[in-house]
Amino acid sequence: MKIVIAGGTGFIGNELVSHFEKQSHKVLILGRKKINKPNYFIWDGKTVEDWKNELKETDVLINLTGKSVDCRYTEGNKKKIFDSRTNSIKVLEKAFNEIGESPKTWIQASTSTIYRDEYESSNDEENGIIGEGFSVEVAKKWEKTFNEVKLDCKKVTLRMSIVLGKSGGAFPILKRMTKLGFGGKQGVGKQMISWIHIDDLKNIIELAIQNQWINGVINCVSPTPITNEEFMWRLRKRNFLSFGIPTSEKLLKFGAKLIGTEPELILKSRWVSSKKLDKFGYDFIYPTFDKALNVL
Repeated sequence: MKIVIAGGTGFIGNELVSHFEKQSHKVLILGRKKINKPNYFIWDGKTVEDWKNELKETDVLINLTGKSVDCRYTEGNKKKIFDSRTNSIKVLEKAFNEIGESPKTWIQASTSTIYRDEYESSNDEENGIIGEGFSVEVAKKWEKTFNEVKLDCKKVTLRMSIVLGKSGGAFPILKRMTKLGFGGKQGVGKQMISWIHIDDLKNIIELAIQNQWINGVINCVSPTPITNEEFMWRLRKRNFLSFGIPTSEKLLKFGAKLIGTEPELILKSRWVSSKKLDKFGYDFIYPTFDKALNVL
């Protein structure tokens, strides 16, 4: 297949590029960095340029583009977070319209943060309750823009939870913090963490590509979410550490301000499940956090 990955230079993008290239698919990458690779094309995520000609005969478009939410929510950053997500969708649609083609499948990144701060029960694709706040509004506008795409293709929205992997994302940071002694619970510690291992995410994306009847929203989460307190305890245990300094909500807010991020990334309870993956009969490689930890 010919697979185009927009925003393909981050943690998830790099993993997907390697995954599909090993299967001898032709993979093209759209990114902002200056990289000297034959399959890499620079774009700004908002303007149609010569890269549009590389989209001809695309089987699969995977769009991961979006400014990281790991920043302070200033008005300027909020605009960049919104615009980077919505503009990339609009410009990709425009580019395909200009070359007079559509991809067969468009897989669009989104986030499970769209659901409310939940401590009582899980949110699935059918019965999940959409939350409130800035991050939720970002997710809603992101998905609304994608739903308005008029191209003749199958569309899949991936509501991704925290993606665990060695090569990037949140896990290496949490592991380093734990080794430095800050591996205790964060805030009350009762907030739920829904997560997925990068290998399972890659397989779910492949499943969506290979099966024409799989479409719409998919919650990309493992079947066993755990509390923040248990997450950190298991991480300490894996690293042979008996104690980790807990971090209060007040200290987290202060620390987040110092390092230029938002405490919501840690304090919000993300309790998410996937009825669709159950329905598809997806067999997780890493269904439990302990199994995932053994390879991280």
